Amino acid sequence: MALMLGTRTEGHGQNKTRERETDHLETPVVFFPLSHLAAAMHMIVIMSDLFEPLFTDAAAREFAAGDLLFRAGDPVVSMILLRAGRADLVRHTDHGLKMILQRAGPGQTLAEASAWSDTYHCDAVAAESCVAALLPRHVFVARLRSDPDLAELWARNLARAVQAARLRAEIRSLPRVADRLDAWLGEGHNLPEKGRLQEVAAELGVTREALYRELSRRRSEKHA
Repeated sequence: MALMLGTRTEGHGQNKTRERETDHLETPVVFFPLSHLAAAMHMIVIMSDLFEPLFTDAAAREFAAGDLLFRAGDPVVSMILLRAGRADLVRHTDHGLKMILQRAGPGQTLAEASAWSDTYHCDAVAAESCVAALLPRHVFVARLRSDPDLAELWARNLARAVQAARLRAEIRSLPRVADRLDAWLGEGHNLPEKGRLQEVAAELGVTREALYRELSRRRSEKHA
């Protein structure tokens, strides 16, 4: 599936959309194949599984839903691989929006680029109860340096993560909540139960209220 959006100019007056956080007067042409995002995420999961041997002797720690694994500004001490559950990388914008930068599940590493960073640039929150393997960063880096094949595999993993992040950013650059939701659903996602819709809003980079209004509009049109 591909999505293409041409440049458009919004009209002025009473009918002008109220979604200011996601509507712009002029939008450049955006073209990207959404199927590539699903493929990139699939490859990230496959490649992350291959790094499990790196963490065989890592200390395990349990986190309850809502717990912070680390906070933005904390020093990077360990590399983290999830053994169970799910954790999200979260950033809060100056406008009060919560944005999810990564959703990591079992077998996936969290905040891969932190191996070469002194501090974290976002928060990591347990989206549900999870078990994380923590390996000292210096040990992780030393093991990569001692194994060129593993280092190359890690580089490919990072490249896939960058591709997925860029495509997610493209979705968030779409001007309307409706466009973002259509693109997100086009990846093969399904809407969760109402109590978890705020997670979808964070994925789309919109407010929870904006997403609720869009879903309400769609329900009204469906039953009209």
